[in-house]
Amino acid sequence: MPLPLAFPVGLLVGMSLSWIARAELARSEVPLVLARSFLVAVALGALVFAPIVGYFVALHGDWSYLYLVRFSRVPSALDLVLVTFAAIQVPLGFAIAARWSIAKRGPTLLKVCAAIALVVVVASIITARRLGVSASFAQYHGGFGAVPIGKSPLGRGVLLSWIALLGAYAWSFLLLRDPRDN
Repeated sequence: MPLPLAFPVGLLVGMSLSWIARAELARSEVPLVLARSFLVAVALGALVFAPIVGYFVALHGDWSYLYLVRFSRVPSALDLVLVTFAAIQVPLGFAIAARWSIAKRGPTLLKVCAAIALVVVVASIITARRLGVSASFAQYHGGFGAVPIGKSPLGRGVLLSWIALLGAYAWSFLLLRDPRDN
């Protein structure tokens, strides 16, 4: 997942997990950072989201930066900070949405999530050409050697990362949902 898109996607994942856990959050007597549901969001961010974003930064760096900067010129410490910041978006989104979820203010939360999703969709449309090819910075800007994403290892990585993220999200959903909602 490209770094610029990882931040809003992480927020959306965390916010939706907060809504799923609203019943548990309402019953919880511990601070939010110690609540089981928040720890599930932290685990999803640290154990699934961070490795996904880190994979693309490490192995497909130029694509991860959307060919805006030459990956080889970005300090690895900055990569680490950005991947960590992307992973933190999941529990951050959870914490931001927790009050709305506890108060069952679904319409407010839905509006915020819709606005964030709109940002992701618009950014994806604007960068579709960049997202659709696998190349180095020089290849992309030189107009040579770019391969459609579906015919490259990058494409398989994107597919597998979305499968992993959706699987982890489904597992989190099962952990957080209220059994009385069946």
